[in-house]
Amino acid sequence: MTLPSNRAVAVLAAAALVLPISGCSQMMGATYVPPAPIEVSGSFAGSGSSAQEKAMAAWIEGFSAEHPGVKVSYRAIGSGGGREEFLAGKVAFAGSDAVLSEDELNASAEVCAGGNGIDLPVYVSPISVAFNLEGIDELNLRAEVIAKIFAGQITHWNDAAIAADNPDADLPATAIVPVHRADDSGTTENFTDYLSQVAPAQWPHPADGVWPLEGGRSADGTDGVTEFVRANPGAVTYADASRTADLGNAAIKVGDEFVPFTPEAAAAAVDVSAIIEGRTKYDLAYQIDRKTTESYAYPLVLVSYAIVCSRYSDKATGRFVKAFLTYVSSAEGQRRAAEAAGSAPVSDFVQRRVEEAARSIYLG
Repeated sequence: MTLPSNRAVAVLAAAALVLPISGCSQMMGATYVPPAPIEVSGSFAGSGSSAQEKAMAAWIEGFSAEHPGVKVSYRAIGSGGGREEFLAGKVAFAGSDAVLSEDELNASAEVCAGGNGIDLPVYVSPISVAFNLEGIDELNLRAEVIAKIFAGQITHWNDAAIAADNPDADLPATAIVPVHRADDSGTTENFTDYLSQVAPAQWPHPADGVWPLEGGRSADGTDGVTEFVRANPGAVTYADASRTADLGNAAIKVGDEFVPFTPEAAAAAVDVSAIIEGRTKYDLAYQIDRKTTESYAYPLVLVSYAIVCSRYSDKATGRFVKAFLTYVSSAEGQRRAAEAAGSAPVSDFVQRRVEEAARSIYLG
């Protein structure tokens, strides 16, 4: 997708909302000097977001090549599970498609040696509404229709509400089988946040990582829901778009146009959004503008985070987190993730802010 020139204006405007004056002078002043390498060794574990799984594998491979004395493992158990293990002190970091809640931030002081957890965006990807209909690769689905599909109110693919936006599609009378995540999922939280903001009349449920409706078909993790859809004609789900290339995918209504997902359109949705105010220092939690009418943006997007501590009592763990964060957010790390998972690289602004957060981590 070719983005119009006004995206540059949106990027500058978004940066102006969140960039401190001191940060601006640093970015506009002297030539950027990357941080010095950090010597690390040992074995370290992370867990969480299944959406990050492919990117995480690429990051671990690249990081391990540069740090042969380090062994890194990651279990894709879902965002909620990752946050739980992080707060229990079982892992050095968590991957999560949803940021720490206020209660979780308060609870993080115990595991973070009196400091706090911080959310650092490292992975940006569209969420696809993906379906299995023979001979149909793309459909136009507005938020109101998507909400009714997942609420069980639209039950067949040839429903008039779907046909109205797809006049050229040969829609079958096949029953719709919506499938949602069974686990506590950041992807679910982002998906329900989108529906609750864009189609509140059809989706009167608050954003939540736990599916809000009783019954229906469900599966664990990104792979679980996408494999279900592949195996069941008529099925539909929501999932990280890196796992849905072989399925049908919906274009969603943004402003006056139907916009298909692309990494560029996902990145644009972040560009036009702002960082949530009032959180802890170095925390980069985004409030995505789901209601944007900018047709170059795809607001059904997840920003996935690395959740780490601002303080580590174990110096080896702290050094590892510093080094790993710096690699993940680097141009090389983001390139690897884009190649492996089709994600959108974070902006230079975000990269510098993540590096700044990594440097600030206190050891001891």
